[in-house]
Amino acid sequence: MPAKSAAQQKAAGAALSAKRGDTPMSKLKGASKSMVESMTEKQLEDLAETKLKGKPEHVQD
Repeated sequence: MPAKSAAQQKAAGAALSAKRGDTPMSKLKGASKSMVESMTEKQLEDLAETKLKGKPEHVQD
C-alpha cells in the first residue's frame, strides 16, 4: 500500500527505524508512534519506500 502523502511516508520511515532499533522510541511523535505498535515491519517498508514525486505534503480527509 503506497503512502498517500509525504507526511505519511516520513512517519512510516521514522516508525520503521524505531521498529528496527535504529531510533529510540522516545524520539517518535504523533502518527509514527502509533504506526510502530499497529503495523508490521513489511507494512511500514511499503509505506516508507513510496516515491514522493507528485505527492502532497498532507492529505485532507
